[in-house]
Amino acid sequence: MADLFDSGTPAAAPASTHRPLADRLRPQSLDQVIGQEQVLGAEAPLGVMLAAGSLSSLILWGPPGVGKTTIARLLADETDLHFVQISAIFTGVPDLKKVFEAARIRAANGQGTLLFVDEIHRFNKAQQDSFLPHMEDGTILLVGATTENPSFELNAAVLSRAQVLVLERLSLTDLERMAQRAEKELDRALPLTGPAREALLEMADGDGRALLNLIEQVSAWTVDGKLDTEGLSARLMRRAAKYDKGGDEHYNLISALHKSVRGSDPDAALYWLARMLTGGEDPRYLARRITRMAVEDIGLADPQAQSVCLHAWEIYERLGSPEGELALAQAVTYLALAPKSNAGYAGYKAAMRLAKKTGSAMPPKHILNAPTSMMKDQGYGDGYAYDHDAEDGFSGQNYFPDGVDRPALYQPVERGFERELQKRVAYFSKLRAKRG
Repeated sequence: MADLFDSGTPAAAPASTHRPLADRLRPQSLDQVIGQEQVLGAEAPLGVMLAAGSLSSLILWGPPGVGKTTIARLLADETDLHFVQISAIFTGVPDLKKVFEAARIRAANGQGTLLFVDEIHRFNKAQQDSFLPHMEDGTILLVGATTENPSFELNAAVLSRAQVLVLERLSLTDLERMAQRAEKELDRALPLTGPAREALLEMADGDGRALLNLIEQVSAWTVDGKLDTEGLSARLMRRAAKYDKGGDEHYNLISALHKSVRGSDPDAALYWLARMLTGGEDPRYLARRITRMAVEDIGLADPQAQSVCLHAWEIYERLGSPEGELALAQAVTYLALAPKSNAGYAGYKAAMRLAKKTGSAMPPKHILNAPTSMMKDQGYGDGYAYDHDAEDGFSGQNYFPDGVDRPALYQPVERGFERELQKRVAYFSKLRAKRG
């Protein structure tokens, strides 16, 4: 499918053939591309490469409709390379061999090739490896496009030979510039009020191609006056938010939810929870992750937090969607406002490190049971002080292996219920020191 920013010169269409707006607004040079200044600016990676006359292989990583195909085609124009475009979805090994052979012939005749591979992450490891020798000997300059995280989806060998450039979803300002360019091309303003125009931009969800398709629909309507937001919504369906339950968006949004809870921001936490639910995330997955947040980031600062999460999980299982999701929302709100402590989590990790370091060190003999006479002869249980016999219920004995210096693994914070636990830790430390 042709990209909305494709700079190639299309074949002349018959006068009766309608050219889509996206096709008519294709940039003819890199300075016409809207957005992506972070890679196209004079001091940005591509700007520096082009100024130096040294373009390397690239992986363009970003969401749909932000100009990946366009930039690749315009780079070929800027560097006088022959542009070849393939899609990993429709290209097999025999096709790749033909592409490489044609590029080799071109190189022998003094013409370089910029090979643009759309959806490059769809190629398997063997197919990705087939690019390597042709990249190394200069037969092709590879520009791959992907919507998936390259560090997860692409071979290390390919990544080591290409620079990854991150393209961002278009901002509302970028989309407004695109809308103005479209209105100039159409020679008329969109029949929308200010709020309705903003709603149209939001419907595009950062996708320039989607915006131009929406504008083309709106511009074809015959309306009296201007449509308000309600009138626009009645005629256009809002696009579903981009959300891949097995991909980057899944991990990005759960990270945002977790960090919003940790940051004690209930509004942001509810927003990210809603984003995941509207994207189709399994509420059971969210219930499990929310419970983990209670254990990891709140812990004993509010021991009730874990119970709140478990009860919310149980309520969801009994009520199902959508009513049960309200219980998850309430749990998220509770967690965001709860006092925070990772002292239990940090103490557990420190204990795990110490356990690995000390290996199979035996417990001290005085806390071992001696069910046989031989074990008694070995000193098992000798000198054990029964804590309940002490006047304050605390013997102060050592319970770590002999030769292991006593560590301070659990260090409660001065927040929530852990204030009380901190007092108890200090109390027992004082008694332990007093009793030697």
